[in-house]
Amino acid sequence: MSERGESRADWVDSDDGAPANEFRGPLPAVMAGFLLLVMVGGLLDLMLDAPDRVWSFHVLFELGMVISSLAFAVVLFRGWRRSAAALSSTQFSLEESQRLVAQRQAERDAWRHSAESALAGFSEAINRQFDAWHLTRAERDVALLILKGAGHKQAAARLERSERTVRQHAVEVYRKAGLQGRAELAAFFLQDLMLP
Repeated sequence: MSERGESRADWVDSDDGAPANEFRGPLPAVMAGFLLLVMVGGLLDLMLDAPDRVWSFHVLFELGMVISSLAFAVVLFRGWRRSAAALSSTQFSLEESQRLVAQRQAERDAWRHSAESALAGFSEAINRQFDAWHLTRAERDVALLILKGAGHKQAAARLERSERTVRQHAVEVYRKAGLQGRAELAAFFLQDLMLP
């Protein structure tokens, strides 16, 4: 369904699959009408001339004009119908694609919201554990960077401190937590979060 409440069936006639609104603007009708007028005019001219011989140059020329006008009118009409059908099909496909993109974006936004909620809860749980260990602000910063996978050198660069200071904070975190090192710190928080 499109935003206007139209389905694919609204775009197509039930008889031959051609679009219901196949001509947009007056140009196709004017061109077909002009060619039909040339055909009718040629036939009238032939009847009014009343030629003596049926296969004279004049008669053949007039018949050629009539037949070519009719052929061009038919070709143009069929081409316009095919183009209109292709346009309708393309519009339907575009609307369907836009609907699917909107659906995927809604799913992505719902997942992001769910993940952000879960991470907010996880972050709160980490902060509660840091409170239980009585970590200072500097020790908390170092512990969080270690949990995120940073080494002492990277943590020092991010915190704009010396590597020696960051290493001392890390040792103090491990001592207060009763852990042996970064692997045990990561396992303390992340071991039970492994995917099923």
